[in-house]
Amino acid sequence: MLVTDRRLLLAALSASLLPQGALTALAQPAAIRLGAARPFSFELLAARAKKNATQPYKAPPQRAAEIIKGIDYDAAQKIRFRPSHALWRGRAGADPVSFFHLSRFSNEPVTLNLVEQGRAREIVYAPDYFDYSASGLNPKALSNLGFSGFRVMDGQDKPTDWLAFQGASYFRSSGQDAQYGASARGIAINTALSTAEEFPRFSEFWLEERGETLNVYALLDGPSITGAYRFDAVKAKTGAVTMNVHCRLFFRADITRLGVAPLTSMYWYGENELRKASDWRPEIHDNDGLAIWTGKGERIWRPLVNPNGVQTNSFVDTNPKGFGLVQRDRDFDNYQDDGAFYEKRPGIWVEPKGNWGAGAVQLVEIPTEDETHDNIVAYWRPDGNIDAGDTRTFDYRLYWQNTEPAFPKNIARVVSTRLGRGGIPGQNPWPRDKRKFVVDFTGGPLMQMKQRFDVTPVVSASRGKIDNAYVLKVVGTDRWRALFDLQIDGTAPIDLRLFLRLGNRTLSETWLYQHFP
Repeated sequence: MLVTDRRLLLAALSASLLPQGALTALAQPAAIRLGAARPFSFELLAARAKKNATQPYKAPPQRAAEIIKGIDYDAAQKIRFRPSHALWRGRAGADPVSFFHLSRFSNEPVTLNLVEQGRAREIVYAPDYFDYSASGLNPKALSNLGFSGFRVMDGQDKPTDWLAFQGASYFRSSGQDAQYGASARGIAINTALSTAEEFPRFSEFWLEERGETLNVYALLDGPSITGAYRFDAVKAKTGAVTMNVHCRLFFRADITRLGVAPLTSMYWYGENELRKASDWRPEIHDNDGLAIWTGKGERIWRPLVNPNGVQTNSFVDTNPKGFGLVQRDRDFDNYQDDGAFYEKRPGIWVEPKGNWGAGAVQLVEIPTEDETHDNIVAYWRPDGNIDAGDTRTFDYRLYWQNTEPAFPKNIARVVSTRLGRGGIPGQNPWPRDKRKFVVDFTGGPLMQMKQRFDVTPVVSASRGKIDNAYVLKVVGTDRWRALFDLQIDGTAPIDLRLFLRLGNRTLSETWLYQHFP
C-alpha cells in the first residue's frame, strides 16, 4: 500500500465506524461463543512474539477472497453487527465491544480473545454475529471468515463508539467532541523512503475489562518485526481518552527507519495554504500543526503544509517530553463543514515514559489534492541502527483530546499563520520578491498585557532577508500579531523561526515554518 493511500483505506473503514447497530432492533443479551480457557499474561504474549521473530513471516490467510473483494464502501454499510452479540453486553459499568466485518479495505482476519482472571478464551466467529439481510450475501459462504477488528461503544444500547482498532496496526479514538480524525499506529517501518513502506499488523487481540480501564493486548506481526503491546485506555467524563502504551519489539530484519508512536493525519490546506485551495470550504484538515516539547523544555509549534513533493523534517532531540498532531483551530466558521466537522477533530499527544535517549521527532508531509488521503505522519525515530535480532521496549502515554496536555501558563501559543504578498498596502509597484508572514499568538503573559510596542519578534530564516518585522495587539481581541516580510531569491524551501520577547523575557513558544516559494 502506498504511503499516500492511507486515508483511502481509513475513509473506507469509516463505513464500519458508522452506527452499525442503529437500524437493527436490540435483542436480549446473547452469549458470546468462547473457546477453551488458556493461561494469559503480557509475559506469555511477549515470549510468543519473541519466538515468532525467529521464524519466517507468514502472510495472513485470505478467506472467501472473491466475496470479500466485492464488499466495497456501500456494501459494508449494509452488513450490520447485531448489538445483542456484543462483548460485555448488559454488564453494569462496562462499555460493550462490537466487532467489524471483513471488507475489500480490511480483508485480513484477526483473532479476538476475552481475558478474565488471567485466563484467555477465543471469541469464536460465526456469521450470525452479523445481519446480512440488506446486503444480499449468503452467510453460509462466510462461515469461517473471522473478524477484521473491534470498536468500544459509548455505553449500553448506544450506536456510537469511542475507540476502534482495525486495519494493519491502526487505532483511533473520537476524543472530547466525539469526532474521529487522526489515527495512531503500533509502529511505522520505512516511512517515506524510496523503498516500499512496511505495514505490520495486529494479528490477535486480547480484551480485558478492569473497572473504568479497558486493557487491550495485541500481537504485532510483519515481515521485519514482531511485538507484544498493552494498551490501558480510560475515557474521562469530558470525553478525553488517555491510553498508556507498553510495547516490546523483536526484529526479524534490519530496519532503515523505525517510527515509534506514529501518528497519521490529513492536511489539505489551511489559512497558511490558501493557494492550495480548490474547494469552497475555507480550510480542510484533521490537524493544523505539530507540537513538540523538547527534552530541554522548549515548546515548538510547526504549522503543517501541503508541499509540492514528499518532505521529511527531523527535529533532533534527546529525551523528548512530548509531541503530537493538534487541531488548534476549533472554530466552525473557519471550516463551514457540517458533515465532517473538522473543528471537532481531536489532537493526539505522545508523552514518552522514561528516557528515550537521542533521536528526532520526524514529520513527513506528502502532497495531496483532496481530503481522502492521509498525507501527514509524525513519529519518534531513535538514533542508532536497528538490526535483525534486536529487542526494543517503549513506554508512552497517548492523549486524545482538543489541546496538548500540561501546556505552560507562562508562555503564549500560536493560533494562526497567514501568508500574503509582501510590502506595504498600496505600494506601487509592490515587491514581487517578498512574502509577508502574519503569526498570531495568545495566552500566557500576553493575556495580561495592554497594547505596547516594545514586544520584539525574534525572526530568523535559513536563507533570504527578513524585513519590516514588528508586533502589535489586535484591537478588540486577546491576540498579539507578529508580522514580517521575507525577501526571497530562488525556489528552494526556506526554514523560518520566530518567537516573541520582551527585554530578556521569552513570551511565547517557538514558531517554525517551512516555506516553499
